[in-house]
This record gives sequence, C-alpha cells and structure tokens, in this order.
Amino acid sequence: MGAALRRIQVGSALSAFGLGFTVPYLYVYVAQVRDLGAGTAGVVLAVFAVAALAVLPFTGRAIDRRGPLPVLVTAAAAAAAGAAALGVASSVTAAVLSAAVLGAGTAVMQPALATMLVWCSSTTTRTRAFAMQFFLQNLGLGIGGLVGGQLVDVDRPSSFTLLFLIEAAMFVVLGVVAATVRMPHSPTLTDARPTGDGEPKAGLRMLLSHRAMVQLCVLGFVIFFACYGQFESGLAAYGTEAAGIDPSTLGIALAANTAVIVAAQFVVLRLVERRRRSRVIAWVGLIWAFAWIVAGYAGLGHGSRTMATAALISTYALFGLGEAMLSPTVAPLVADLAPESMVGQYNSAFALVKQLALAVGPAVGGPMGASLHGPYIVTFVLFSLGITVLALKLGRQLTPVQDKPSLMTAPSRVVAVSLPDGEPVTAPAAVH
Repeated sequence: MGAALRRIQVGSALSAFGLGFTVPYLYVYVAQVRDLGAGTAGVVLAVFAVAALAVLPFTGRAIDRRGPLPVLVTAAAAAAAGAAALGVASSVTAAVLSAAVLGAGTAVMQPALATMLVWCSSTTTRTRAFAMQFFLQNLGLGIGGLVGGQLVDVDRPSSFTLLFLIEAAMFVVLGVVAATVRMPHSPTLTDARPTGDGEPKAGLRMLLSHRAMVQLCVLGFVIFFACYGQFESGLAAYGTEAAGIDPSTLGIALAANTAVIVAAQFVVLRLVERRRRSRVIAWVGLIWAFAWIVAGYAGLGHGSRTMATAALISTYALFGLGEAMLSPTVAPLVADLAPESMVGQYNSAFALVKQLALAVGPAVGGPMGASLHGPYIVTFVLFSLGITVLALKLGRQLTPVQDKPSLMTAPSRVVAVSLPDGEPVTAPAAVH
C-alpha cells in the first residue's frame, strides 16, 4: 500500500477500536448506569439509525463536490463531540441528542472512507484495500470490546465516561490522520476530483437509471437484512428463547464471528480475488442458508443444550466466513460501477441501503425470533437463497472486468464503466 492508503487504513482501524469500547455497553449505560430506563435506551439505539438515514442522502453529493477529505474530517469532529457528550449525558434529552450527533458522524464516515480508498487504489488493488479495511475494522472492534470490558463498572459511571472519552479521542485521531493524507495525483482521478464548477455532472436520476447499481443495492439490502440486521436482535432472541442458551453465550458467539473474520480474511482473499465477484456472492448466499439451517437445529432439533450452544456458535462463525468473502467483492464493485464524477454518491447510496436494512432487520426479525421460531428460520433460509439468485442475476449486468478484476492488465481507476443509459463500455486503461 502507498503512504496515503496506509494512513487511511490506520485511521479507520483506530476509529473502529474506539467504537468497540462503547457499542456493546451502550444499552447498559443508558438504562442502568444513567438510570434512564429501558425505553430511553431503546430510543437512543434507534436514534443512531435515524440519524444515519437523515444525513446519508446528502453525503454523497458533498463528497463529490468538496472531496472526501473535508467531509471525513467534519464527520470525525462531529462523532468525537457526540461521543464526549454522551459520556456525560445524565438526562433523556442530552442522551438522545448526543446519540444523534454520534450516529450522524459515524454514518458519514463510511462513504467518505470508501471514496478515499477508491481514490488511493486501482481496480487491481482495490479488492485487497477493502479486504484490509474490513479486517482491521473487525480487529479494532474486537480488541476495543475486550479492553472496554475490563474497564467498565456498572457501579462507577465515571468508568463509562472514560470509555466514551477514549472513543472521542479515537475519532479525533482519525480526523488528524485524514487531514495529513496527500491524495495521489494520478491523471486517472481527474474527473473524480471536485473542480469547483458547481453541481456534479449527474445525480440521483442517473443512479436510479443504472440497472446494475440498482440491482446491487437490492442485493445489498437483502445481504444486510439477512445477516447483520439479525445478529443482536432476531438471532439473539431466537437463541435464548428457542435454543435456551445462556445470554452470556451470545458474547462467545459474536467473538467466534469476529475470530473467523480475522483468521480467514486473507486466506479467503486468495481464493476469491481471481474469481467472478457475482459467483463469490452467490456462494455466500448458500453458506448463509446452511448457517440458518444449523441455527434451526439449535432451536428446533431437540438436542442437548450443549449441542444447541455449539450449533448457535457455529451459525455465527459461518456468518463470519460469508462476511470475509463479501468484503473484497461488494464494496469494490460499488466503486467500479460508479462514473468518475459520482463515486461519493454511489458509496453513499449503498451506505443508505445498508442503514435501511439495519433498521428494518431488527424490527422484523426480533419479534419473529422470539416467538415464531420455525417461520423465522424458514424466512431467512429463503432470504439467503435469494442472495444467490440475485447475485447470479447481477452477474449478467456486469462487464467481464467488473465481475472479475483479475482480467485487468494495467492499473486504472476505472477500466469498465457500466453506463446507465446504454450498453456497458470498456474505458481504456491508463498508461503510467
């Protein structure tokens, strides 16, 4: 990796480390430590999703007009302020407003960081860049959660304040690191850089007319709905209600998920980077369908409690394997589909789809996982198989290089542009 890309990855990992300090303990902090009640804690958690949905529609245009650097620095500053304020919030109003600022800041970071990765990589190196980011973020979240767990004490609110201040400091570090990044001056990035001539060349209408991107967004919604949207809601409720496992086992299951991602990421990368992206995503759907069948055995198989516990932990581990396969395929594909002047808008649109899925997933999966055990498993087995079908359908909309970047022979920002209003066109590779 070049110097700019290394700094971006380090900043991204440190911000994930900061998030890991607080995310697992936010509910307990609001409901018990600050004694604001379970209802307020639920509102605070919901505000994160609402804040993201509110700001993401405007984020992409700001990135394409101003560039990702100032957007990322602004978002990091907002997230730092929100985290620090949440650490000292003692009233409902203060907790909700602080959560809104923190949620908005962290949501804007995602497409800004993704766009910076695009600018600092080529089609041939982008797969590894996004895989490295996913690896480092999961490693940061896992280590942050472990360290934070050693510091918290429900009887000492000051211990939680310390966690939020550490989180705020990590966001400040991200902003400082980002501000020192010198973006590459490659001629292939000329059109992607803001020119100061006013509005970007295209907007939402062009994105919605881009069939491949629309199909990818639909696929992304199903992916996040069927996996990430169930981790801490429907699948957790199903595990405790249907499988009868101890709630503390959920922490072990999440740790197994992270461990598989960290251990398998680069092994998986070697296996998938020279294969068609659509086929890799299709395999993820099959793996996750099997994971849901294993979860079905945990709750409906009438086995021992030990077997049920092992099955549920295996379910989370299988999800981790699928996530490791998705990280080097989906995010780089969003970038390769984007026209030069709309990289930020495409990344923001996909981030918005993710947030919608994460908002809808718990609302649907939570009640089903708690009470409708059989229908819950069947529903998400079908959703996982739907991932396979949608991935294969998407593959027919992609150019050969978009679907299989290893066909690329020379480095370029974008070598294949799938135009919304016509046939896919292959752009000439840049000469360096």
